[in-house]
Amino acid sequence: MGKLPAEALAPDALTTESDSVTGEKTAGAPSMSHASGLDVATDAGPGSIESAGWDIAATRKLIRKVDLTLIPFLALLYLLSFLDRTNIGNARLDSLEDDVGIDKTGLQYNDALAIFFPFYVAAEIPSNMAMKRFRPSVWIPSIMVAWAVCTTLMGIVHNYPGLMACRSALGLAEGGLFPGITYYITMWYRRHECGLRMAIFFSAATAAGAFGGLLAFGIIKMRGLGGLNGWQWIFILEGLLTFIIAIVAFKVMQDYPATAKFLTPEERAEVQARLRRDRSSLADEFDLRYLWDALRDWKIWVHMFITIGVYTGLYSYSLFLPTIINDLGTANSREMAQLLTVPPYVVACVFCVSAGWCADKMGQRGIFMIGFMVVAIIGLIMLMASSSSAVRYTGCFFLATGIYPNVPMGVAWNGNNIGGSLKRGVGIAMHVGFGNLGGTVSAYLFLAKDKPRYMPGFGTLLGCQVMALILSVWMTVYLRRENARRNREYKPPSEYTEEERATEREKGDDATFFRYTV
Repeated sequence: MGKLPAEALAPDALTTESDSVTGEKTAGAPSMSHASGLDVATDAGPGSIESAGWDIAATRKLIRKVDLTLIPFLALLYLLSFLDRTNIGNARLDSLEDDVGIDKTGLQYNDALAIFFPFYVAAEIPSNMAMKRFRPSVWIPSIMVAWAVCTTLMGIVHNYPGLMACRSALGLAEGGLFPGITYYITMWYRRHECGLRMAIFFSAATAAGAFGGLLAFGIIKMRGLGGLNGWQWIFILEGLLTFIIAIVAFKVMQDYPATAKFLTPEERAEVQARLRRDRSSLADEFDLRYLWDALRDWKIWVHMFITIGVYTGLYSYSLFLPTIINDLGTANSREMAQLLTVPPYVVACVFCVSAGWCADKMGQRGIFMIGFMVVAIIGLIMLMASSSSAVRYTGCFFLATGIYPNVPMGVAWNGNNIGGSLKRGVGIAMHVGFGNLGGTVSAYLFLAKDKPRYMPGFGTLLGCQVMALILSVWMTVYLRRENARRNREYKPPSEYTEEERATEREKGDDATFFRYTV
């Protein structure tokens, strides 16, 4: 287990915890970054210690074990979730509108997109509180079963009211997954280890975009089999796939470090100890006062407005990219339009994971978000200013690259800066929930009457990105100044005793030893 001799465990030898939010080293601490790849990277020598009895190599091995057990399966769950909520865009390129009687001259298709999101948002905060109250290994698979049934039923609807009912139910069932999993990740990893894991988890959304286009290309060719059209098979087969994985999830989903069966007792103790050191001994119990603390925290509200700017672009892109590409004139068929949606998602996936790795390594979030917002703005300008199909298709790459990395980056930034377990869970749900209202907005941005340029839609997305950019710059400046103030007025976090920390455990991120991620 990488144990060290007793003489190495003297107080002078123990690694003092680095400033767990700013990434700056506290006095006497060896040089240590928070993450490299999926490992716990360090620049310290082989004799450095994470905690008594654990050297760097042993800790790296432990975190890799957690990574390999949790992250791939969580990414698979989100891939299925994003696939099932956005596959209606692929189904539209078949005969969905004609078969269910959607009025192509009106807003009925847009209404079918939009109705998903109010129900999705309504489920998020109660779902996170329920997951805190109950077990993730029961809660997450249960909501998966629910949305799998809803997706499958969309494949047998015969009229527009039936489609609207299924989309409503799908939103209610899916609402708990994304905020639930992001909250779940914070229960396993230190704050500056969460960003990369959230990025890998969310990269499943880009994979869903790429995979969804390829899958739809193949499934549509089943048209006529069993008397069903291609769009019906898209919903039925993808819904059944989710149902199968949900059943598997009941068996393989883990709960918390304290009860993880794949860890030894020593490993469970060390994961919990790392979290205690990183979370600064803040309150972890279920108490409704932390719900009100989250609702009153203005910083969370600023993040919510940043998020709605980002998510409006996210959902506009994922729901309408097949339509946008089809109207560029670069595809000679609707099947080719499906295939052309794949490359932008692949590029976005690479940047999503790379940005998560770099942000964790540097211990910063804001500067990355600002940079990617600029990239998204460049993409939107290309889509708006040029009539060239090649330039506009290239703009799709810039837009995806600018939008997708900022979704997990924003969740990690907000979650890093919320002290206390329940407050963090509620704050993440507020963040994601408000952002998902952008899905309702996005449903009405790309109307048939505006094709092929869709200037009102792209103009609205440009305004959203500019708003998010301004707020991100302001938040970054504020957090830097607040950290500087606390450094001037209070002693370094590493100098607080456990007794001193305990007196402030209920203050959350207002505790004097807490420092923000910038």
